Amino acid sequence: MLYPQTNLFRQVFDLSGFWDFRFDPQGRGLDEGWPEGLGETYPIAVPASWNDQFADERDYLGPAWYQTRFDLPWGWEQKRVFLRFGSVNYLAQVWLNGVFIGQHEGGHLPFEFEITSCVQREGNLLIVRVEGHLAPDRVPPGNVPADPLDAFGSANYPPTSFDFFPYCGIQRPVLLYAVPHEGIGDITVITGADGTVCLRVEASGQATRRVTLRGHGTNLAAESDGGEIMLSVPQPALWSPETPNLYDMTVELIGKEGVFDRYTLPVGIRTIEVAGDALLLNGHPIVLKGFGRHEDFPIFGRGYAPPVLIKDYALMKWVGANSFRTTHYPYSEQMLDLADRLGFLVIDETPAVGLFFAEEGLERRLTLCRQYVREMIARDKNHPSVIMWSLANEPHSHRPAAKAFFRDLYDLAKSLDPTRPVTLVSYLGLGEEAFEFLDVVCLNRYFGWYLQQGRLDEGCALLDAELDALHQKYPRPLILTEFGADAVAGHHAQPPEMFSEEYQAEMIARYIAILNRKPFIVGQHVWNLCDFKTGQAVHRVGALNLKGVFTRDRRPKLAAHRLRELWGGL
Repeated sequence: MLYPQTNLFRQVFDLSGFWDFRFDPQGRGLDEGWPEGLGETYPIAVPASWNDQFADERDYLGPAWYQTRFDLPWGWEQKRVFLRFGSVNYLAQVWLNGVFIGQHEGGHLPFEFEITSCVQREGNLLIVRVEGHLAPDRVPPGNVPADPLDAFGSANYPPTSFDFFPYCGIQRPVLLYAVPHEGIGDITVITGADGTVCLRVEASGQATRRVTLRGHGTNLAAESDGGEIMLSVPQPALWSPETPNLYDMTVELIGKEGVFDRYTLPVGIRTIEVAGDALLLNGHPIVLKGFGRHEDFPIFGRGYAPPVLIKDYALMKWVGANSFRTTHYPYSEQMLDLADRLGFLVIDETPAVGLFFAEEGLERRLTLCRQYVREMIARDKNHPSVIMWSLANEPHSHRPAAKAFFRDLYDLAKSLDPTRPVTLVSYLGLGEEAFEFLDVVCLNRYFGWYLQQGRLDEGCALLDAELDALHQKYPRPLILTEFGADAVAGHHAQPPEMFSEEYQAEMIARYIAILNRKPFIVGQHVWNLCDFKTGQAVHRVGALNLKGVFTRDRRPKLAAHRLRELWGGL
């Protein structure tokens, strides 16, 4: 799915701003004709989660309605017109001028509808119904029935199966865009460290495809009437965290009267592969140092907030990180654009967090997970920063169905993109049977926190032994994708005790010392970059997960300074 852009042949109009909004706690909107217009409303900012924009509706996850009006920009009557949503959580239904144009289930991935046949020159009325109920047959699931095989730990409110707040609403930009009636549909770029660039262009109509590649002393061009287009870059400037070199690629369609469509995108030439115990970037071993993080900030919730993206990258650079995992859903496309430019390595993860494998609802959850894998790879396949696909985080894989479930998703991901490793992130360790076929082992561990509380000597000894046992059973690269401890900013203790800044810093430093001794460990991701909002629970003071090495408003704790020393930050 190509991100909309503006040039001579394509135009984009951003519908962000203040929309009309109305909650629908009794679910009356459909029966009362709200798709024709909402009547009494109040303003809401789009994009942003709705939960923190009002005084009393933080925990409301039921149906709510959005409304805005727009005119068609001049000259668009001669083009195909689309409406694109970057992310709506969780279920979206869309009407334009009273006509139902479609729906989409699942947050954090884009969807779009062609509206050429129902859009008007002036006075268009766009209505969106959003609903975020937590249900066991949704992904991620919520309100999961109690089951000893699928224990979800302490109860929390709202009753999620995951440890972050279930923000709802239109959370990323809504774009209106126009393209030629015949034009470029999709582009896939695959690169090699020897400088080869293989390009597949999906396009409608009879046309010659012309590709140009410029940058770093290179100016190449090639044409084709269809099929793959191959370019060979002499002495390529490879993309890496140290040198995030990007080339400018332009794809044009040429007909009898000249160029009639064009799309440009940055291209990073690099390879990623698994070889034995190593993860190789451009043929050289790499070690990931970084974080899990959340799209989370006061007032915005999980909404798109450009200054926060810039700040988070600045903090990661300052600490010395080179990577992150999109915990626990794909981040905004703009976040990945910045990763390409700044040289960060990304493990891109679907929204499948907290999966369970009881028979009821299982096939529906699998269908949704397949959808997310397809959508994520279609959206992010051309980002050089994305080096790995993650199928899920912390599935409750105790039942036999789990292994076949993930084998299905693994095969799907490999069929869509054979160039990247595929993993999932587990807390089961030796009990995660899917590790038998996954390319990289990813483990979350909190010895000395949730277990062996306050006893770091015991916790670190268990971690040391388990990592060796896990590698012996599954001899492949291993990433410790989560480790850390909650710390209340400003709380200090000597000797270190739980919830003090000293305990958090000591636990992280001791874990990293263990990881640095083991050559098969190819990644160390601290949980978390910043404190973030959760549901209410007895172990979540202020309804916050306090494992951030920075506070929610991005102030450093002691652990951030310790990591900077260990990772050699700027």
